[in-house]
Amino acid sequence: MTFAELAEEVLKEAKEPLTYKQIWDNAKPDIKEKMKNKTKRSNFANVVEDAIYPYLKKQNPKFIRVSRKPITIWLKEREKELANIIIQPPTTQPATKTSHEFHERDLHPLLVKFLFESEEFDLYCKTIYHENSKKGEKGKDKWNYPDIVGIHFPFDDYKKETLDLLKNLNKQSCKIYSFELKKSITWADIKEYYFQAVSNSSWANEGYLVVFENIDKEILSELIRLNASFGIGIIQLETDILSSMVILPARQRNLDMQTLDMLIEKNKNFKDFIDDVNKDINVTDIHRIAKDKYDKILNDNELEKYVKDKHIVKED
Repeated sequence: MTFAELAEEVLKEAKEPLTYKQIWDNAKPDIKEKMKNKTKRSNFANVVEDAIYPYLKKQNPKFIRVSRKPITIWLKEREKELANIIIQPPTTQPATKTSHEFHERDLHPLLVKFLFESEEFDLYCKTIYHENSKKGEKGKDKWNYPDIVGIHFPFDDYKKETLDLLKNLNKQSCKIYSFELKKSITWADIKEYYFQAVSNSSWANEGYLVVFENIDKEILSELIRLNASFGIGIIQLETDILSSMVILPARQRNLDMQTLDMLIEKNKNFKDFIDDVNKDINVTDIHRIAKDKYDKILNDNELEKYVKDKHIVKED
């Protein structure tokens, strides 16, 4: 029996959606004892979560999330039963502001998880550390580098024969993305932030400006106008990843090889990213991608703890 099968067995008998810990706690003692021998890890709630997580990402999942705080899981085949189940809301205190001021880079794990889980993107991402770039004349390399770059591998999009044909025709359907991330956007900085995204994503197939704080309606109207002219997309990022969304799609472009070559030469993070992409494209198998070379994708429990530890809260 696998941990996913254990969860399925428990949820078939459950009277309400369960947390990962409750799934483990409700498993039969003899089965739990056998399962413990299958892993060296001691936190079995996280083991169950890791087993269920791939199913949640599929288009036709076996498991579904019912709530986020706390995270509870239910069987897709029993989804209709939820209408007759009274689910008590968790008794949690509302998030409060603290003197801790989180940084824009603290938001990277949220964006990385959204871009991986979203069917619209399905990306592996890497943070680009601007400070690791070669030093040039002051202002010369300003706005060259995005905060995050991402790659979509087509291995789940096509049959093996189609992928082989694309390779033989010297064509790849991989797409490279660029993301500029901001905590908030106002009239004072809208042009600066937008054209920063225009500048540092000109090389990519698609470029996005990502904003955490809610975007004002009048500012959104200006972003719509800019999007029509310059094609940079807009993403509204949320601590609840399921609520994050693409507000304005990006315009697709061909890769700018000359700019790519310049970025590879000047920034080691970017060079490593392109090296890893080249290796993984040749793999032609999604299961063999060197995932540890890209930014870590936190599981739901890890992300919830991370948001809490970093005090990531939107302004009122």
